[in-house]
Amino acid sequence: MQMDFSYKVTWLHKINPSLKFIIIIILFIHLLMIHNINFIINYMLGMTILYLFFTGHPWKRLLIISIPFILIFLTSSTSMIFFGKGEITWIKWGLVHITEESFFRGLHLGFRGIIFATLGIIFALTTRPVYLFYSLMQQLKLKPKYAYSFMAAVRLIPIMIEETQTLHYALKVRGVQNHKGFVGFYKKLKSYSIPMLSQSIRKAYRIAIAMEAKRFSDTVNRTYYYQLGFSKFDMIFMFYFVIMILVSYYAAINHPYFSILDVRDNG
Repeated sequence: MQMDFSYKVTWLHKINPSLKFIIIIILFIHLLMIHNINFIINYMLGMTILYLFFTGHPWKRLLIISIPFILIFLTSSTSMIFFGKGEITWIKWGLVHITEESFFRGLHLGFRGIIFATLGIIFALTTRPVYLFYSLMQQLKLKPKYAYSFMAAVRLIPIMIEETQTLHYALKVRGVQNHKGFVGFYKKLKSYSIPMLSQSIRKAYRIAIAMEAKRFSDTVNRTYYYQLGFSKFDMIFMFYFVIMILVSYYAAINHPYFSILDVRDNG
């Protein structure tokens, strides 16, 4: 049974993958410098709009993917809220000590985690790995032997999964017993690892010989099946984040949700 992973192509899919990757890395660094919880909330709303309306995936799939985001928020924020430090105590019960400062720091940490996760999943949902590696070769001058090696490795993942299933069925047909405990785990690991390792070595050797024969190490006058460049969608992508950050900052200063402006205060 094959899974249906169809989606609608949007303008996010048409952005140059290298540019998208660089901008997201810059946003990651920028997020580490934000300590205003009002700013971070507006930032998160801007990322949520991009995630829900412009990734091109069905709502049901996006909601399922969002479940780990909620877990990230809960685990990262509650640890800071329940065991943080501060001067204004709200609740104190045993080891649990909730203060006003720890509450806002926990929320800030949780929202930051959601934004990190959202940016990553936006990149993953709107970027084809093949286009990414071709863009890295053409725009960032990554050596073809490295890019094509990564692409070959990605292509080998489903093959390895299929071979693992085949090996599992073969062991089951031969009547191999699954013992419990550490001994059983060791025997099972040995039964799977040795055949998989030998097959992986053979495949890697054949791929290396094929790449060498086709001169993948030669970067001079190389042509590409996919020619990737820049377009108006790259400008839209950059302008979106510039406008979103400016609007988020303006709203955080002039229309804040909370009076606290820096979660590092009163540390």
